Amino acid sequence: MPLTDIIALSNFYGSDPDYVLAGGGNTSVKEQGVLYVKASGTRLGDITAEGFVALSMEKLTAITEKTYSDDEKTAEAEVLADMMASRLPGMSGRPSVEALLHALFPQKLVVHLHPAAVNGVTCGAEGMAAAKRLWGEDCVWLDEIKPGYTLAMGAKAAMDAYKAASGKDADLLVMQNHGIFFASDTKDEITALIDRAMAAVKAAAETPDTADAAFDDADVAAIAPVVRSLTVVDGYACFFTNAALKAQSETWAGTTLCAMTPDHIVYIGHAFVCVDRIEDLEAQYAAIEAAVKAFVAENGYVPKVVVIKGLGAFACASSWKDAQTIKALFNDFVKINAYAASFGGAKLMADSMIAFIRNWEVESYRKSVSMAGSAAKRMAGKIAIMTGGAQGFGAGLAEELCKNGASVVIADINMAGAEAFANTLNEKFGAGSAAAAACDVSNEESVKALMDKTCAHFGGLDVFVSNAGIVRSGGLEEMDAKTFDLMTRVNYVAFFHCTKYASRVMKLETRFAPGKICDVIQINSKSGLTGSNKNFAYAGAKFGGIGLVQSFALELIPYNIKVNAICPGNFLNGPLWMDPERGLFVQYLRAGKVPGAKTVEDVKRFYEAKVPMNRGCEIEDVVTALFYAIEQKYETGQAIPVTGGQNMLK
Repeated sequence: MPLTDIIALSNFYGSDPDYVLAGGGNTSVKEQGVLYVKASGTRLGDITAEGFVALSMEKLTAITEKTYSDDEKTAEAEVLADMMASRLPGMSGRPSVEALLHALFPQKLVVHLHPAAVNGVTCGAEGMAAAKRLWGEDCVWLDEIKPGYTLAMGAKAAMDAYKAASGKDADLLVMQNHGIFFASDTKDEITALIDRAMAAVKAAAETPDTADAAFDDADVAAIAPVVRSLTVVDGYACFFTNAALKAQSETWAGTTLCAMTPDHIVYIGHAFVCVDRIEDLEAQYAAIEAAVKAFVAENGYVPKVVVIKGLGAFACASSWKDAQTIKALFNDFVKINAYAASFGGAKLMADSMIAFIRNWEVESYRKSVSMAGSAAKRMAGKIAIMTGGAQGFGAGLAEELCKNGASVVIADINMAGAEAFANTLNEKFGAGSAAAAACDVSNEESVKALMDKTCAHFGGLDVFVSNAGIVRSGGLEEMDAKTFDLMTRVNYVAFFHCTKYASRVMKLETRFAPGKICDVIQINSKSGLTGSNKNFAYAGAKFGGIGLVQSFALELIPYNIKVNAICPGNFLNGPLWMDPERGLFVQYLRAGKVPGAKTVEDVKRFYEAKVPMNRGCEIEDVVTALFYAIEQKYETGQAIPVTGGQNMLK
């Protein structure tokens, strides 16, 4: 099969961020007059045979010999039409814009990559001299040139001139501020060619340290919500830092250009924001706000990267996936900067080239294809915390939030359970859907650390769901002071801790994004609406919770923070009730709470009979109330019953 070798090469190099990023690069193979080339928007790392478009070599060659319109945009459109017409019958998909360039090489296999190490040369002020020194006089150098048809014709002229002078076909084409093409007839030969090229650069330049470095969550959390609100509002401000970034940031200020290659312009913009680190937080916020506003006024778009000197950078995007792409491309910029220091210093793309790439239809198409399927869901870009999220109601609610596009921090005293469940959610709904955090909600410092971790990881907080709780039933004679105190700390005092620190973050969110609304939601209980026999410790805490909800609602609404409670009925099928050792059915049977009950089934039937709907509350019932509490704009301080009619509003 002609595609076997090129698929293997594509997957190998496409899976390694040292060679390509964000689905960049392209590959091809020729067989019996047909060029199989990567489709635009397809990722090399996981490409299969279906990801290649088959084109007629005869028709592609004809394009390079044809005269097109003098008007640049018209010519590009004409070339695209002819290239699409060169597809074999039955072929769909749009071939890589560089398909014409692939066709110029007579060799069977062609691999185009964007290694940061190589681009240290292509983006170096002394790039051409360095390329000849590192890779020999046989490498063909192409000065900065517009991509697409113009690039193909420029490469054709350079490769024809090389062959006329040397009598050989070029197997290495180096393009200023772009990348490198390798060509050979066998997989082993092209692999050796790539290895030699990379080794030569690595031997001539110091490899920068861009490995993720540790940072203090609290330092980042104090700034992240401000960056997020000023750039994406609902989305992500993902922080990252490393030694090379910190060192280079000392030379940046205000709006800093980063247009090394077309990929950098497409995915992170041609520039980013850099501000000084300031100890006084109010002064820090003012500096960030001024810098972002100045950037937007100057460039007409919101910065995707905000750097705090000496601290690190925030990758700002509406989706987690895009934020990770921005991070990868910015680190690539940092790497290229470092490598280029050995080759005369970095040389950015020309202003005219930057303007061309920013408005180039081909790159817009490639980006749109790579992002296909990311249609907004009702909770897209929302960041939430679910306490007690590792099991039961909390797990069910967290899963529904993730399913609807939110990213949820699973906070639980059981860290192993939280991590396992967060991993499950990420596997099910995609990376960035969930993160785990250990939290004892009865401990103030633990709650503060939870908020810091959330902001440092995702960038902020929109929805806090206070779900963690415990139940220890018993009458006045059975209940001891220690148990009563524990119940009060977990079910009542904890809500104070959580609201205090969640609202601090939310106040920053709404301050710098006027009109934004955030939510604090307590998962209360029907026992917060009606007293509960021999369960007074739980009911008392829940009654108190309603008082806190109403009071916090009055205090926080000036900051556009709504505070509401959801009061579910008995979750009879959940672990709180069903656990054979400590479940409420067992507890209530032992406590004699249900007169005449002999078995757990007797207790269950008793509680089902109390509900007009004749069943216990289910997770989907509470989910409906949760989304209502978040999405409505005109209710705060409410206790929403979800009891199947067992408790009715008065």
